[in-house]
Amino acid sequence: MKSILITGGARSGKSQFAQKLAIEVGGKVLFIATAEAKDEDMRLRIETHRESRPAGWKTLEAPLGISEIIAQHMGEAEIVVIDCITMLVANIMLQGRGEELALKEIKAIINQMHELKATFILVSNEVGLGLVPDNELGRRYRDCLGRANQILAQHADEVYLMVAGIPIRLK
Repeated sequence: MKSILITGGARSGKSQFAQKLAIEVGGKVLFIATAEAKDEDMRLRIETHRESRPAGWKTLEAPLGISEIIAQHMGEAEIVVIDCITMLVANIMLQGRGEELALKEIKAIINQMHELKATFILVSNEVGLGLVPDNELGRRYRDCLGRANQILAQHADEVYLMVAGIPIRLK
């Protein structure tokens, strides 16, 4: 079993590549979607993602508590796909729970990556390549997600950067 981190910009092909890898690995998939439909644009994005997933995958929509969700619903899954860490960190921080809790959740997921006999495929945006956010929350979020991505990359067996739909293997 292995762990794979896929990062890149918005609309770079991360989710499609994650799905492709899960299909190639083969086996029962537990797919965890972390986005919430808080506006019409997100509702449409979520619906597009739902429609793109194979029907046989067990899909759970969970904005928080991912490590507990995995523990409760792992069952016979051989592959865990989390799409995406970006939204998970945002969901935690927007509830005012802060960076410490976000990184604690990342570390709990890493523990499961090491303990469970499953392939983990994690999707996360690389948000630190653009403009510096003009507000404190935006900067704290960018920094926290950057730290989360670094921690995940250190523990992942493989790391890919998606650029214009092309996966570049970094590790």
